Amino acid sequence: MIKYAGGLEPPFTKGRPFDMKNLTTAELRELYLRFFRERGHAIISSSSLVPENDPSALFTMAGMHPLVPYLLGAKHPAGARLADVQKCVRTGDIDEVGDASHCTFFEMLGNWSLGDYFKKEAIAWSWEFLTGEEWLGIDKDKLYFTCFAGEEGLPRDEEAHDRWVEMGADPSHIFYLGRKHNWWGPAGQTGPCGPDTEMFIDTGKEPCGEDCFPGCDCGKYLEIWNDVFMQYNKTADGKYEPLAQKNVDTGMGLERTVATLQGVPTVYDTDAFTGILAKISELSGKNYGDSPEVTKAFRIIADHMRTAAFMLGDQRGVTPSNVDQGYILRRIIRRAIRYAMQLGMPEMSISKVAEAVIETYGGIYPELNDNRARVIAELDAEEQKFQRTLKQGTKEFERIKTSFPDGRIDGVTAFHLFDTFGFPVEFTEELAKENGLTVDVEGYKAAFAEHQAKSRAGAEQKFKGGLADHSEATTKLHTATHLLQAGLRKVLNDENIFQRGSNITPERLRFDFSFPRKVTPEELKEVEKYVNDAIKADVEITCEEMTVPEAKAKGAIGVFEKKYGELVKVYTMGEYSCEMCGGPHANRTGELGVFKIKKEEASSSGVRRIKAVLE
Repeated sequence: MIKYAGGLEPPFTKGRPFDMKNLTTAELRELYLRFFRERGHAIISSSSLVPENDPSALFTMAGMHPLVPYLLGAKHPAGARLADVQKCVRTGDIDEVGDASHCTFFEMLGNWSLGDYFKKEAIAWSWEFLTGEEWLGIDKDKLYFTCFAGEEGLPRDEEAHDRWVEMGADPSHIFYLGRKHNWWGPAGQTGPCGPDTEMFIDTGKEPCGEDCFPGCDCGKYLEIWNDVFMQYNKTADGKYEPLAQKNVDTGMGLERTVATLQGVPTVYDTDAFTGILAKISELSGKNYGDSPEVTKAFRIIADHMRTAAFMLGDQRGVTPSNVDQGYILRRIIRRAIRYAMQLGMPEMSISKVAEAVIETYGGIYPELNDNRARVIAELDAEEQKFQRTLKQGTKEFERIKTSFPDGRIDGVTAFHLFDTFGFPVEFTEELAKENGLTVDVEGYKAAFAEHQAKSRAGAEQKFKGGLADHSEATTKLHTATHLLQAGLRKVLNDENIFQRGSNITPERLRFDFSFPRKVTPEELKEVEKYVNDAIKADVEITCEEMTVPEAKAKGAIGVFEKKYGELVKVYTMGEYSCEMCGGPHANRTGELGVFKIKKEEASSSGVRRIKAVLE
């Protein structure tokens, strides 16, 4: 049995047709989608965790991320009113996971207007879903709101404020805050953005002081929903231009909302984690809540294995590596292994925790069941690698431990153990203590921060002018990736080749694809010829909207992550390429130029990488 921390009695709701205190994540998903389906919204499936057309971000960080092309004006096959539950990952606070509030993976409920309704309807529906007796039935006196105060030449959002008052909100419960609190976006360096209005529940706790307000970190007010009004497009030179198409993007964190309505202290105390924590308890022989240290370890393992399972089982599955998405995945897997060791879990246990994740979520996200074998195999392989890493790091520590006459291992050396050998600084600290030494942890953090800054600077250059800007050069290169993938599948005679990543700048394309071996020079020449033959043919590039079964029947390739009945866009280039995609394309293949492959190399286990240019 698992021992849970005591919950708080939820003071938020009135009489309900179901037990709000036991509202499950599945029930909230269904309730939310039903509400917006009844208001004319098409329900669309979650997109991949790996952004398809935005190289400025490693993972889908918000519900809006996959919809950026449509927020910029492209027509969405499902229409102008959409609702979904989107898989998301945010990795900026990995080291904070283990406390009461941080998670890396989460689900975001969202409803969208692509140039259709705006603030009036969005706020009215938010109010109705929160307070309506048929829906969440939250006591309106417990609700608080924030609106954008105006900043840097951008006006105060009085329209949102006045609309909340019209709906019945207490004017004294509405606060104007600056862009730190009430401005959203863009998801990357450029793109749609605008003011937002946020909704909070008063927990009943005492305020932290006279300046306590919604958005304060003291815990008195818990954010439950956020309506973003995309009125502007941020350009590369930092200007905010009015969007020709005004959009609405809302976000309600599924796990956080369920925890708030149930009155439990953290998302880890909801049904989203029950089965996962139970498996950790079974494997470790310990109970969640035994001590603060045990509780932290349970949370880290549960969160990281949930995230790892979704990354590995994603439609564009990520593989552990030392770069990009693979680096993040490797980092969270190894952090989970480290805490599993602290709990005394047997070796090769983390894949069993991932199986509990698949049991919990496989019915909602079928890709987890479809890729179960891959998830387990990759986790087992990564744990075996990490065990070897720990042995190598320990050997290196033994070699250098007498090199510090003052008894203190400097930060640069501690970072070298981590960066070169993958040896966690916590392990360095433990070995140092056993040998009568200390570690300059602050120096290690400084070296780590310097390393991250160099990575970020490189990424900014690498992603400068990426596909998200839809420039002519990147559009042509993106079109060329379709021909490249088709050429690889034909020349290598392998229908299991699929895109595993893509990064496009105005100068070149980088295309990652699933394939188990090095592509020979002769094969690369054939692929290059295939693409150039398609370009010389100068065929028209057509776009059709059709259902997934129709796309499959047509022979389109792609990651068919959509549910039956949804419309998708299929781009066809004569007999050379037929692929499902939502990104920008040239009008004819003859516009592309001359295609040249510059390099072919390994990206990660089972994934190859090609870099190419158009001349």
